[in-house]
Amino acid sequence: MQLLAEALSDPDALPLTDEQLARFERVECKQAVSIRLDEDVLDYFKAGGRGYQTRINAVLKSYVKAQTARRQRRAG
Repeated sequence: MQLLAEALSDPDALPLTDEQLARFERVECKQAVSIRLDEDVLDYFKAGGRGYQTRINAVLKSYVKAQTARRQRRAG
């Protein structure tokens, strides 16, 4: 209790309001994995320079989004 009271008494460390919290964007956590890709696929993404793993993730994320929407249309 003492620690909480001290934290709340610090004007530079006051809790955020609901309005302030609402302005934050949710950041998805990434998980490190090992994946085997065909050499030509990896070469293609690496040829684009730095950030190739981010581009691979974007393609996979787009696929997941499309498949999810497709399944929802079928179910609905």
